[in-house]
Amino acid sequence: MTKKLSLYFVRHGQTYLNKNLRIQGWADTPLTPEGIEVVKASGRGLADTEFVAAYSSDLHRTIATAEYILKENKHGFGLVLEPLSEFRETFFGSLEGEVGTVAWDKIAKANGYASKEDLEQRADVRQTMNATKAADPTGDAEDFMEFWSRVEKGFLHVINRHREEGGNILIVAHGNTIKNIVHELEPSMDPSVVLDNASVTVLTYENGLFKLDRLNDTSHFQYDEV
Repeated sequence: MTKKLSLYFVRHGQTYLNKNLRIQGWADTPLTPEGIEVVKASGRGLADTEFVAAYSSDLHRTIATAEYILKENKHGFGLVLEPLSEFRETFFGSLEGEVGTVAWDKIAKANGYASKEDLEQRADVRQTMNATKAADPTGDAEDFMEFWSRVEKGFLHVINRHREEGGNILIVAHGNTIKNIVHELEPSMDPSVVLDNASVTVLTYENGLFKLDRLNDTSHFQYDEV
């Protein structure tokens, strides 16, 4: 019988592309000063949580976020962060860096939807990702299967490594990556949820079953008193 695993997925802090409402997948920009403060607040709220391992994507914004969180953690000393490319965000190809509303309007109209809102209402997660690839003239953007085969490899690596010992695992990743992992394992989750920067989503694994315990949680944030 395996021991309980609690996977603490944390979305990275706000970056400059986030702040300017631009598409950010594999493109990478630094955390903003405001973003760093929110990450630290999330880290303080997790300070008493003892992690047995820590992972992130290999992009700077997630590595920086994970390092800030571990620095705030009372048990984080000596814990080595392992960046994995498998946990990267969706790749948007030639749409990377585009203004979000412009990009999603292009994606919607290139696939026969009237607008971004029409796409959101009528398309599921897989259809939306496939529509993104179809709208990219370079063909570089990931469709769902390209994305999922990559992410699943990293996810199974973590599960297989830790399921016998159990414990709390920190995984700092990206909004779509976290949301799509959870949605594949807990299909009842609302796929329209937008994860906040530095929010915590906890997925537990025990005896072969996954359960969503927390979704987009920011209630634990602890800010320094001025």
